[in-house]
Amino acid sequence: MAIPNYQEFMLPTLEVIADGQEHKNSDVVQAVAKILNLTEEDMQEMLPSGTQQTYYNRAGWARTHLKKAGLLEYPSRGVMQITETGKSVMANKPLKIDNKFLSQFEGFNQFKYNSESKIEEKDKEEQIITDAHTPDEIFEVAEKEYFNSLKQDLLDALKKVDPVRFERIVLDLMEKMNYGIGEMTKRSHDGGIDGIINEDELGLQKIYLQAKRYSENKVNEKEIQNFVGALDCSDTNKGVFITTSYFCEKAQKKAAAAKNKIIRLINGEELVTLMIRYNLGVQTKKTYTIKRVDEDYLTGDL
Repeated sequence: MAIPNYQEFMLPTLEVIADGQEHKNSDVVQAVAKILNLTEEDMQEMLPSGTQQTYYNRAGWARTHLKKAGLLEYPSRGVMQITETGKSVMANKPLKIDNKFLSQFEGFNQFKYNSESKIEEKDKEEQIITDAHTPDEIFEVAEKEYFNSLKQDLLDALKKVDPVRFERIVLDLMEKMNYGIGEMTKRSHDGGIDGIINEDELGLQKIYLQAKRYSENKVNEKEIQNFVGALDCSDTNKGVFITTSYFCEKAQKKAAAAKNKIIRLINGEELVTLMIRYNLGVQTKKTYTIKRVDEDYLTGDL
């Protein structure tokens, strides 16, 4: 039989984990296959690229969408569990769960359409692939969705790393961006500074860093004030404050108002975008090359 599209995997996945217990990914894979009546032959079908089995690819994307909507979570590596929101959904015994159904959840919309603001229905419609789309349009929509998914996954992972490790990651990013060699400060005497970047070999030009690995809390005005105070007591006027969350409005104004200081604020969204751009914390899975006919060569108009 034909393997269902990834949206048809959503409801069976939640049905398997609806008991609220932790389930191994491999067990869920097999259970969902039984619900969908897939044969062993079906399970072995490969994507056109030959890089992965079609079943696992579609099942994985279904789980990704459910996770972004907040219906399931991964309490540990290789293990999934339904959330309280997911339990509420299943308690209403839905007949179908697809992207349209998931659009009622803000987390899904932010992932799917890459926006923190209210998403209009017309914007959603533009993202729906139909036969009216050209191959180029289909590819661009898929690329954007993949990029959004990667950013969210990377941000989720960063929020779970050890705070000291996060400081090291921030220093590595600055080095990747060619701002200079960085060093972590001694924690008991950092004075609100987590790292120092030497822009030149002699350390005559420096950038002070502050790194806050927050899961939910926003960076507040007081934290920025402490950072500005640390810069006042230093030999530099440049600072970068990086967080996995966001900066409240008062914090942003405090940074902008700091006299004789250049303070750059980087929130979680920008952080993961920079990490992906500079290949930090990510790996290249596959490279696609799109070619077109070289009319100039064929006609000799070189």
